[in-house]
Amino acid sequence: MTKNVNVRFPDDVHRAAVAAAAVDDRSLNSWLVAVVRRAAEVQKEAERTPPLRGSDTGMG
Repeated sequence: MTKNVNVRFPDDVHRAAVAAAAVDDRSLNSWLVAVVRRAAEVQKEAERTPPLRGSDTGMG
């Protein structure tokens, strides 16, 4: 199943995304789906992975 989502991008971000999609020989839609999917996977992994000892504790 797919969902339609309207997203507004600043002109410079749109140009950069179109260019990046072209380099990957993808449509803008396909490229955006891949980028969002990858970002969601990274976020999910970050939530599963415990922080390294001493990180975020101010104990450096």
